Amino acid sequence: MTDSDLVAETTFEDPPPLRASAVVREFHAEEGWGVLDAAEIPGGCWVFYSEIVVTGYRVLTPGQLVDLEYEDLVAQYGSDAHQDGYRYRATSVHP
Repeated sequence: MTDSDLVAETTFEDPPPLRASAVVREFHAEEGWGVLDAAEIPGGCWVFYSEIVVTGYRVLTPGQLVDLEYEDLVAQYGSDAHQDGYRYRATSVHP
């Protein structure tokens, strides 16, 4: 038996995106990041300006409603995975 016989063919696929409607808790335009709140996202969801889908200046306003796709970093990468203290990270935000 050779090493190549022992190697199982493995493919990795990204999990389907999680979706929610959320409210902007805070957004720091000068730093380009903020936090979104939704019932299905305990503790909040970290967002970076590059994930905001708009034309022009990418900024959010506290209290604003948004639709988003996000990822659960702990589920994907393990218990130590967080983005600046947040378990969830937005991958696409639509104001």
